[in-house]
Amino acid sequence: MAAVAVYHVEDGPVDGPAVVLASSLGTTWAMWEPQLPALAGRFRVIRYDHRGHGRSPVPPGPYRIDDLGTDLLALLDRLGLDRAHICGISLGGMVAMWLAAHAPDRVDRLALLSTSARLGPPEGWAQRAATVRAEGTAAVADTVVQRWFTPEFAAGHQELVQRHRDMIAATPAAGYAACCAAIEHMNLEPDLSRITAPTLVVVGAEDPAAPPEHAERIAAALPGARLEVLAGTSHLSSVSAADLVNPLLVEFLTAPRD
Repeated sequence: MAAVAVYHVEDGPVDGPAVVLASSLGTTWAMWEPQLPALAGRFRVIRYDHRGHGRSPVPPGPYRIDDLGTDLLALLDRLGLDRAHICGISLGGMVAMWLAAHAPDRVDRLALLSTSARLGPPEGWAQRAATVRAEGTAAVADTVVQRWFTPEFAAGHQELVQRHRDMIAATPAAGYAACCAAIEHMNLEPDLSRITAPTLVVVGAEDPAAPPEHAERIAAALPGARLEVLAGTSHLSSVSAADLVNPLLVEFLTAPRD
């Protein structure tokens, strides 16, 4: 499938080092708002919507992770970026790994949050896609958002949780289902050995969607990768634990080269 021109927004100095932020399934570029105070002062921050999400096109599905990765590569080309730091969460982390494996010369540093190289089980993603195609994304929004935040965090941040629930429900059903297919068929584990970028792997200790063992497998496959497990944190760590994630990202992205 040919690449599509995904929607993106930019913040920060245009001449700063470029950082591309790739979102989770069912969210838009807006999910990265908590990172702007930490990043936009020194980096050219580029946030975008995956195909099938937000303001990006919704080509016919199903999609494969290669399709989403090719979209990201095309975005770098369109912006004239030979290299960039890539930070992805969940589905965005999968896309980031694909890019780092298949176009290693384009990735400076790689930050992977709450993600997996092989998530499974496939039948669960097939069933979720079928539900969304039949009933819309609102049918899964409540269940999904419960997996993004711990009960304790959700109880104290009801408006924020509702905002992310509404983000899921607003995602085009066809695009969401097609991206479910990408996760259903994805196996990036054989590709990990091709990744050469310095890598930071972050996971919430209480993440039920991409549990810590998935992050541990990624980190173990990448020589020199740094693994950080965040206590008391669930899946959408960039939102619920921004106070922990942001300093990790800044330190990682600004550290001197060995």
